[in-house]
Amino acid sequence: MKVKVWVDADACPVVIKEILFKAAERTGVQITFVANQLVRVPVSSCITFVQVGAGPDVADKEIVKRLDPGDLVITADIPLAADVIEKGGHALNPRGELYSIDTIGSRLSMRNFMDTLRADGIDTGGPPALDKGDRQAFANQLDRFLAKFSIKSTRRKHSPPPW
Repeated sequence: MKVKVWVDADACPVVIKEILFKAAERTGVQITFVANQLVRVPVSSCITFVQVGAGPDVADKEIVKRLDPGDLVITADIPLAADVIEKGGHALNPRGELYSIDTIGSRLSMRNFMDTLRADGIDTGGPPALDKGDRQAFANQLDRFLAKFSIKSTRRKHSPPPW
């Protein structure tokens, strides 16, 4: 089965969406954007949009429910990335970091610590804006992933019979 790409689209930066649109057309990979609000996507057989109801984590839960092991999820949401990895998927953030079983635990702990500080009234600031290097790192990591996982499954599909 060919891998699919799922996008946590509510908070996905526009420049990252544009990279994903181009990747879908270039590679033929199926990309689904999931969000609480309307997200404009190009008309394409490779690109779909699913709008879910309002509420915290509704889009995240829908992505986890629909993804198959091996699928890729684009998200900056650490708890969603942890759920994806637990289900056997892959998670890539908009800065080009591919989360793994080895890294997600420490990232989740740091996220929870920062949440505690914010709840106590401490201003922790936010992440810096995406720069050209971040966009390039994302595009490179996406291309590597698609070359490794998407093309491999296409070859199996078209390989000659074993006899």
